[in-house]
Amino acid sequence: MNEGIEKKLNELVKEIGSIPTPQKKKLFTLIKRTDDCQKKLDKSIDGLQDSLDSLRLSVKYLIFDLEATRRENSQLKKALEDKNK
Repeated sequence: MNEGIEKKLNELVKEIGSIPTPQKKKLFTLIKRTDDCQKKLDKSIDGLQDSLDSLRLSVKYLIFDLEATRRENSQLKKALEDKNK
């Protein structure tokens, strides 16, 4: 989790100590939800980063393949031209 967010949540938990019990319970529930959502968000961001890394690698392979195909095409055209002379 983002250290800044975690620090703020911990400060909030300390401040909630002086609030009456019914309100305190609601606030603790909200803090728990916030923490859970932040963890899910972090996990989603990690998954997205992995997907982007994979996509970048795939694009590099495709560019390499395209360049190789162009070179082969150029060589074959030259071979055909030489054969027709």
